[in-house]
Amino acid sequence: VQLVESVGGLVQAGGSPSLSCAASGSMFIINAMAWHRPAPRKQRELVAVITSAGSTNYSDSVKGRFTISRDNAKKMVYLQMNSLKPEDTAVYYCNVDIFSAVALREYDYWGQGTQVTVSS
Repeated sequence: VQLVESVGGLVQAGGSPSLSCAASGSMFIINAMAWHRPAPRKQRELVAVITSAGSTNYSDSVKGRFTISRDNAKKMVYLQMNSLKPEDTAVYYCNVDIFSAVALREYDYWGQGTQVTVSS
């Protein structure tokens, strides 16, 4: 399984960019899909997660501003970011939990990360 993220870029504060992440490969079922970013005193902060049933959860820091969604047919997850703040500047990592129909077990995959820089 490979994950390919869209390019983030430089955005002005208050901007509303979106990120996408595409999973490629076969013989697996995608469970949860999520976005993470580094956080102080943590390796990574869970920004948003969406289950296979469509349930979502967000970190307090982005709740009400970010929206995660997924397209199961396309094996993609999206992160719509609104009202960006300079403190949202980070490398955003896509993360998917998959069940392999070959190995009959779950795996956790990470994208390469995409930089989002918010200017004030």
